[in-house]
Amino acid sequence: MKKIILLLALGVSLIAESLTLSGSVISDNQKMITSRFMGFVTKVNANEGEKVKRGQVLYSIDSHEIDSAKRQAELSLQMYENQSTNVDLNLERYKRLLKKDMVSKYEVENLQLAAKNLRDMINIAKARLQEVQNQYKYLDIKAPNNGVIIAKNIKVGEMAMPGMPAFVLSDLSDLKISAEIAESNLNLIHHGKKVKVEIPSIGVKAIGTITAIIPNSNPMTHTFKIKVSFKTLNKSVYPGMYATIAID
Repeated sequence: MKKIILLLALGVSLIAESLTLSGSVISDNQKMITSRFMGFVTKVNANEGEKVKRGQVLYSIDSHEIDSAKRQAELSLQMYENQSTNVDLNLERYKRLLKKDMVSKYEVENLQLAAKNLRDMINIAKARLQEVQNQYKYLDIKAPNNGVIIAKNIKVGEMAMPGMPAFVLSDLSDLKISAEIAESNLNLIHHGKKVKVEIPSIGVKAIGTITAIIPNSNPMTHTFKIKVSFKTLNKSVYPGMYATIAID
């Protein structure tokens, strides 16, 4: 009888040393996709739940804003080129007059300085025009990496605004499990600790590694967030899936 009681007590002790946490699969590389410029959406090429490849065009916007900037840059360049042509003609005329002592050297030097300043302004205007022309490549907003679209917040005809996420892209190659652990159990974990992870819905079981312990305690529940990395060849694992973490 004493042996049975001892074995039961030992079993309870072993169970108490194992902690199971509920969590969710997350992507540790989730990006908000937005445009660099304001414009009306002309095309939308992806939908929620769709897998996309790096470089794939997700949506396109019109070029009205860039067209306006290009026209202004072209007008500025044309203005400086016209002024430069006039100054160069006057400079050549004043040089001839200087030889006949009909103008002063000071006047010629002023024209030379004006000609140099205008050449500098032309170079600046050309660089500005090139900069504006380069912006056309940003009218097609592309996926920065492979992943799956988990949110779509834009439609054809709507205004795309810089800083306003049009898509949320989740990288399926960098998945982790996020869970919360009571502060009273923090002594059971540390960075690099091996734990057992399971995704019951698809039968995935693997050994994971604690990669992050977020020190900001939740004041309402007195819990800390942890992240666990894991490897699996199962291609059906997606962010948001229910998962468990077993900590010895």
